[in-house]
Amino acid sequence: MLILLPPSEGKSPAVKGPAVDLGTLRFPELTQARETVLDALAAASTDPAAHSILGVGQSLGAEVLRNVTLRDQPAAPAYRIYSGVLYDALGYPTLTPVQRRKAQESVVVVSALWGALGFADAIPAYRLSMSVTLPATGTLSSFWKSRLAGPLGDRSGDALVVDCRSSTYATAWAGHPERTVAVNVLLERDGKRTVVSHAAKHTRGLLARHLLTRRSRQPDTPAELLKATRERWSAELIPATPRKPVQLSIILPG
Repeated sequence: MLILLPPSEGKSPAVKGPAVDLGTLRFPELTQARETVLDALAAASTDPAAHSILGVGQSLGAEVLRNVTLRDQPAAPAYRIYSGVLYDALGYPTLTPVQRRKAQESVVVVSALWGALGFADAIPAYRLSMSVTLPATGTLSSFWKSRLAGPLGDRSGDALVVDCRSSTYATAWAGHPERTVAVNVLLERDGKRTVVSHAAKHTRGLLARHLLTRRSRQPDTPAELLKATRERWSAELIPATPRKPVQLSIILPG
């Protein structure tokens, strides 16, 4: 099983520790591409129009400035750097040692800066979204699309891919439709269903945690994933199409 997560917009910078070592990150074949984006981000972050390029407000000036010196910033495991609703719900610090090993084996974070990361890869906090267009790389989702095809295709193999990414990050790599399940969260009230944002992040984090902590065998097929999901939630499956993965809808009561 492969669980794909998006990074969080907010991040918790490491207080101390060594700087990032690109050679130690998972998927070493992405090292050159990571170098390219690091350089492009540093250049864009010193541009007078940096906030506009990165799509952030003036209140995030310190984070934009940090982008310039990311190679020298202290690094920490991705599961510590990424924060926010989804990662709080996953609750890595409260997992058992066995469950943490499972997370490190199963979870991959798709990132605008790093391409794809193992959950335990040591990185600095940064500010960059997959929707950003850097002058030196173009739109990052397009930049990474061809570069992630090989590494993530090899990693996923014939395994079930549980895709908990947002649509912005999902465009950077698509798994085989029949073996990939995109996780959606809907709120049902008075017979009507609506898409939710905050609750979707929280529920995806809870689903990832459930899959990492349950004692039963990991699901190998979309049907087995549906069964595992229904251990906690009301859920439905929509079959894949030639270009669209299986859709798992978790239904929350209104």
